[in-house]
Amino acid sequence: MSRRQAAGRVTSAKIVIAGGFGVGKTTLVGSVSEITPLTTEAIMTSAGVGVDDNRQVPGKTTTTVAMDFGRISIDRDLILYLFGTPGQTRFWFMWDELVRGAIGAVVMVDTRRLADCFAAIDFFEHRRLPYLVAINCFDGMQYHNAQDVRDALAISSEVPVVSCDARNRESTKNVLISLVEYVLTMRRSRAVAPA
Repeated sequence: MSRRQAAGRVTSAKIVIAGGFGVGKTTLVGSVSEITPLTTEAIMTSAGVGVDDNRQVPGKTTTTVAMDFGRISIDRDLILYLFGTPGQTRFWFMWDELVRGAIGAVVMVDTRRLADCFAAIDFFEHRRLPYLVAINCFDGMQYHNAQDVRDALAISSEVPVVSCDARNRESTKNVLISLVEYVLTMRRSRAVAPA
């Protein structure tokens, strides 16, 4: 019997990382994953002109065409498997498969392009999958506070809104921990709610 087995049962959970095009999903998965992340980045070509709008993300030369995958051990008893979604609408047909079995989702937000996350929020709310909103602080700056973002997105006061730097491992790890805590709180409250 290994030390890990002797310490107790290991729980694994699936988390989906979603949001608009170029918001930092691949960066988040890559910064926090303890394994070399699997990415499906493809070089953007002239065929994407008029389809992929990269005017708001100058210098972006690649895009996720299927998913990103990473893994992180939050504790010796909890392993999270991360699945990053593609951001463009033409790849949304894959989202149903990517969220199958997930306990929750992180919706990445760039406050300079807030409307880009509306579809992801609608998707998770429609499926009743718990999610939190992670404001990616590009250039180390947060241009709007959490309450302003909550109001602009018209989301419930229960949904956590947190700030992060998708490039920073500790920052993104804290986002994932916040999501797990939120999911556990929701499950406990549902378990004790009267029928």
